[in-house]
Amino acid sequence: MLRNGMSNIKMEPQIIEHNQAPSGGMSLWAKVRELEGEALQQIQSLYGINFPIEFRHYFADLIESRRWDQLDPDNINDEPQARHILGSFLTDIERQCENLTEARDFLQRLRFSEIANHFKTIYGPAPLELVRTAKKILSIESSLVNQSNSLGDGGVLSHLSQQTEKVIHINRELDRLTNMTRDTDNDLRKLQSKQEYFVINYQESRKISTYLQQVQQLAPNDQARMQDEPKLIKKQQEVDSLLRLEAQKLLQLRVGIADKHKETFGLLTQLQNQILEEELIQWKRAQALAYNGVQHENNLDQLQQWCERLAEIIWQNRQQIKKVELQRQQLPINNPGRDLLPELNSTITSLLSTLVTSTFIIEKQPPQVLKTQTRFGATIRLLVGGKLNVHMNPPTVKASIISEAQAKALLKNENRSLAEMSGDILNRESVMEYHPQTGILSVNFRNMSLRRIKRSDKRGAESVTEEKFTVLFQSQFSVGGNELVFQVRTLSLPVVVIVHGNQEANAAASILWDNAFAEQGRIPFQVPDKVPWCKLIESLDHKWKHETRSPRGLTMQAKQYLAYKVFKQTVMPNSEKLISWAQFNREPLPKRNFTFWQWYNGVMELTKSKHLQVHWNDGAIIGFIGKAESQEKLLSMPNRTFLLRYSDSEIGGLTIAWVADENGVPKVWNLQPQTLRDYGIRSLADRINDLGQLMYLCKADDTTKMKDEVFGQYYCKTGGSSSEQPDGYVRTELMQHIPSQPPISQMSLFSDTSAPSTPQSNYDAQLMHNSPPPSNAHPIPFDVGSPPVPSCLYYDGQSEAGSNSNFAPNEVGSGMEYDESLGDHFDSSCNIDVNELLSRHM
Repeated sequence: MLRNGMSNIKMEPQIIEHNQAPSGGMSLWAKVRELEGEALQQIQSLYGINFPIEFRHYFADLIESRRWDQLDPDNINDEPQARHILGSFLTDIERQCENLTEARDFLQRLRFSEIANHFKTIYGPAPLELVRTAKKILSIESSLVNQSNSLGDGGVLSHLSQQTEKVIHINRELDRLTNMTRDTDNDLRKLQSKQEYFVINYQESRKISTYLQQVQQLAPNDQARMQDEPKLIKKQQEVDSLLRLEAQKLLQLRVGIADKHKETFGLLTQLQNQILEEELIQWKRAQALAYNGVQHENNLDQLQQWCERLAEIIWQNRQQIKKVELQRQQLPINNPGRDLLPELNSTITSLLSTLVTSTFIIEKQPPQVLKTQTRFGATIRLLVGGKLNVHMNPPTVKASIISEAQAKALLKNENRSLAEMSGDILNRESVMEYHPQTGILSVNFRNMSLRRIKRSDKRGAESVTEEKFTVLFQSQFSVGGNELVFQVRTLSLPVVVIVHGNQEANAAASILWDNAFAEQGRIPFQVPDKVPWCKLIESLDHKWKHETRSPRGLTMQAKQYLAYKVFKQTVMPNSEKLISWAQFNREPLPKRNFTFWQWYNGVMELTKSKHLQVHWNDGAIIGFIGKAESQEKLLSMPNRTFLLRYSDSEIGGLTIAWVADENGVPKVWNLQPQTLRDYGIRSLADRINDLGQLMYLCKADDTTKMKDEVFGQYYCKTGGSSSEQPDGYVRTELMQHIPSQPPISQMSLFSDTSAPSTPQSNYDAQLMHNSPPPSNAHPIPFDVGSPPVPSCLYYDGQSEAGSNSNFAPNEVGSGMEYDESLGDHFDSSCNIDVNELLSRHM
């Protein structure tokens, strides 16, 4: 439980009438209050004057009710919302002050007033800083609470996750180094005191020596000489003996301090390597994988906290080394052994340089598919900038775009400056800003734009969407009063530059492959040409869930379907079978004019759209199923059962396959694939509602439901088409229908006897409800000849790219016709016998 630091606070919060925590579980603050040990210490260090722990405690529900994840503290467009949150906080604090009327609440009321006044002062001019502070605190709280899940009942440690063990180890090592640095500092003060004592005795020895010389200049038989000389000689011998003894002690202290520094620097080097070369590199790797949809914990604030503590320890030790140098200059004492000071000085300076240059990072990467003449942004952060007071003279950061070859040359020679860039970036310079509430020193580029790009010569089969660039960010600043000057630079993740939107899909393939399979410490930007299928399908699964914003990823069936599309053979998802880059996105699929990735990206773009996303989440779309497999599945189901699958022949196409009787034999039909453009005209749910041939949906979980049960909530709610609008016009409505379906299927539309427990009259009524006939309609002319089959309808077993050879092509020439509610065809006063017409038609 939270105890330390809150002894003067009444722990039980007053009743806050609004925004209470959900009744279904504990609030985050309730869980935080149960933390103990290391986690409790970290929690106590989180809060300060800019976000007091009293405010976090008494207004926990109000704080946690805000949608912080939807706010970006670096986005100026979110400032009105941030100001609204600040206003609500101040209003609530004032309300609570008014409720605290009893004498015993005086101190609490006074504290609330202080918090409100401070919030007005610090956040009033910059409300986005409140967002930054709150998000940081809530993020660390959530992280610590998640780590505490590894604790068993009663606080007994049952097991620690690897991540938790790592955090505890680093924090303990930092505490250990802090204590070692403090001990060494105490030794230095002792050394300074002893050295001052030595100087005093040395000055006394000089005085005695001078007086003795004066006495010895007297005549040998001088009474004063005879009396004083023996005393002075004895006194000088005593002082000199003391000085020799003190000199030995000073030398031993100096050697001991040097040994302590050597031990400290050794541990410091190991810990810094762990933080920078393991933790920070893992964060950067996770940042790259995040483009592919891999979820990761953003622990950058934790890394900054570690790096700041490292910076503080390193700077204190460097100041100690300088103090040792000064002491040696003040009192030179010859050391017969090895002098460690030059080595220690070099080590600590190198540690500081490595820390500063490594913590100049890209917090928010520029888009990896970068279109020319389009605005883009990035955020650069110096993790140790606040601790080293770099913000006292804030540096300017410059952005440049360089090629893969230039990046290689830059890494080979870090001191080399590039004479020429690979393109022109507008608004490429910006000054870093310090946020005192969070201790973050960063710069947010908001309005950069790539004006032009200079490409290298194409290499073999490589296309422009396989050519990689990188954005170079660099700056220069000094620390310690211009004592040390640092030139820092960092490279962004690989960037593919495009000039047209039709290049985006292929560029995204290059980025996905690079992010997924780049090896640590590689030469820019080398990636393997072949990778195991199990790793690629895992990346595609993450990418799918990320893009569709759905927990429903690729099923086992979908992964096997995709493997067969690539290899034309059955390959299990855990197979180590290699797939090459050429198979992924250079060579077209057999009998197609597009690659595997282009097809996959097309259906992903279709599914993540507002038109299909909800249906994918509902499990209404099977999607990844072949035509033969869908036929086999549907033939075992009742008539008018249908499923939704992705088209094999068209990029970003969705087709509807359904089963219907023909001469008493069930056959499967496939509707012409429909794309985003089609669903922008009329939604999928309404299209399915329009077609009476479709009644029972086969879902992704192999269950079958009435279509209205699945899609009913998404039907367009409109009134009758004949109703007059306020402007005097009669509104029209587009509807989907199959103009000339094969006769047997038409008969099954009205006289299906195989549908499970659904009376025919119910279906007819639903059909009429979906297409209400207006009063001014006219009869539809029927062709008594043999009906043509439209291009939107395919008999299963034929290619989706063409029509069934047994039928003539559709004269209309379009995949789907739209009728404005059939308003010009039906007359409600006409008594039409549809069955008689169909019989005559046959």
